[in-house]
Formats: sequence, C-alpha cells, structure tokens
Amino acid sequence: MPPRKSKPKARSVGLTPDEVAGGKPPAALAELGAQIEEAGGQVLARYRDPLGGHWLLLAALPIDAIEPTPFQRELSEAHTKRLVGVIPKVGRFLDPVVAVRAPSGEIWTPNGMHRLAAMRKLGARSIVALVVPEVELAYRILALNTEKAHNLKDKSLEVVRMADALAADPEAGKRPESDWAFEFEEPAYLTIGRAYQERARFSGGAYMPVVRRCEAFLDQPLRKAVAVRVARGARLLELDDRVNQLVAGLKEAGLKSAYLKPFVVARLNPLRFVPAARGKKKAEAPALESVLDQMMEKADRFDPAKVKPQDLAAMGGAPAGEEE
Repeated sequence: MPPRKSKPKARSVGLTPDEVAGGKPPAALAELGAQIEEAGGQVLARYRDPLGGHWLLLAALPIDAIEPTPFQRELSEAHTKRLVGVIPKVGRFLDPVVAVRAPSGEIWTPNGMHRLAAMRKLGARSIVALVVPEVELAYRILALNTEKAHNLKDKSLEVVRMADALAADPEAGKRPESDWAFEFEEPAYLTIGRAYQERARFSGGAYMPVVRRCEAFLDQPLRKAVAVRVARGARLLELDDRVNQLVAGLKEAGLKSAYLKPFVVARLNPLRFVPAARGKKKAEAPALESVLDQMMEKADRFDPAKVKPQDLAAMGGAPAGEEE
C-alpha cells in the first residue's frame, strides 16, 4: 500500500500576510501592468498569492477589453440570466474574473465567462480581474473552474478546443499529447469531444465507460495526436449510427424506456464483464479501435425481437442523455 500522506500542520504552509503584501515585484509584472494601462485599465494592487507565492495583479479592465478564451464551452444563457438577476440584488460585483494576457496581445478570461457576460448584459463599463502573468494558466484552469458545473459535453468540447489551440502553437504542437495530461485531465475527453464536435446531440455518457477503459494519453506530438482523436471520434459516430438503428428496432418492438440506448451499448460492450485491473499499464489497455470493431460485429448479431421488458429492468441510475 502507498504510504499515507501526512496532514500539513495548521498555519505551516504558504506566506504570512506581510509576505503576501511585501517584496519586490518582478519586471514581468511591471510590464504586464503597463499593458493593462495601455488597454485602458487600471492596476489596483500587486501582491503574491498566499499559497504558492506567485505574483498577481488586481486590475479594473474596460468591459470590452477582455474576452473568454477561444476554446471554452458554450455560454449557458440560463446561468447568465441567473447572474443578471442576482448581481443587482447584492448591489456589488464581489467575484473577480481570472485573466491572462494572450500571446496575441488580447486579454483572456479562462475563468469568468458567465460573470463577464452578465456584467455586459447589466450595462457595466468595467470589470475587476485577477490578472496572472503566466499565460499557461489559461490551459490549466479547467481543474479550478467551478463557476458552473461541467457536464460531459461541456468538458470534452472544452478539452478538444484546448487541444486544437495548443496544436496550432508552433512549440506546444511539437510536444507529446501526454505532456498535457494535467490540462486535459482525462484521455477519453479527447475522443468523446471529437464526436460531440460533429454531433451536438451525441449521447456521450452511454459510451464513456467503454472509451475510458481503452484510452490513454498518446506519446505522439499533439499535432499528430489530434488527427488520431478525430479518426476515433468518427469511428465512434459510426457505432452510434448503428446503435440508433437498434434502439429504433426496440421501439418498434413495443419497448419504451429512457434507458434503451445505454442498454444496447452495454449489451454490445465486450468489456462489460471484464474487470479492470488496478494499476494496469496503458500498454495493456485494450485498443479502442479493436473494441469498437467488436461492438459493430455484436451489433450485427443483435436481435431487438429477443429483448424482453424484464431485460431492461436491471438498468438503473439516470439515462445516458446527450448532455451528460
């Protein structure tokens, strides 16, 4: 068993209040402050974060000088509407967005898209932001983005957009996909997301258990890995077309249930009764292409007429909808 992590002693980590406020800012921070002022903003404070000691700026930015990162999920109108209703009741904007200076010179917010949209709808002229000098944070913010919970579709689409943005970068695109494991979090998102790009109402949740068992981060350069993921996503959509035909056959046979699609996918899954070994090396994981081929073969043998209502009774939990 791995050794148990010792709990840090109380008040033993990070900086003291004097250290947070003190010290000499690096030259890069002064340069960032000058760029903010050139964009029409004002630096309100310079300080170090209390945990890691990294330098930050607290700044007021013109509302039109900041945009969400181009690889984020789609804006939720419902969530924006809720914020538009709540912020005026509080009478204060108390939750600064996070911002970085993009390589192109723009100011991006990787965490704050809905707050920014709400402030624009409210007619605000400026917004307060925590500006981070390291642009790399724009690709790591997924782990901290708790403003609105990501569903599977949101998460996987954001990951593949991030992968595309990194692949287009001359240096980042040369690095292996596996180098970006922290930013991407889960290799299955890179494949599921490609399917969602082509089919907005793809039922990713039905296939996630299969894809997760098979996928690992690739050691290929990210630029080449993107093409592999696109091909796997296309193959997944071919299987989905076949599954949809089988679901239609079950409905024609008189079966009605919200669980028809996950039921069919589970029946086709060749790994259904194969236990996942703990600590399994990625080299031992079954190849997704091979598993999808087996599922297509099983689909050809699947007879909707032989499925009985009691077969569906064992399905539990929420159905695997397109927005999971």
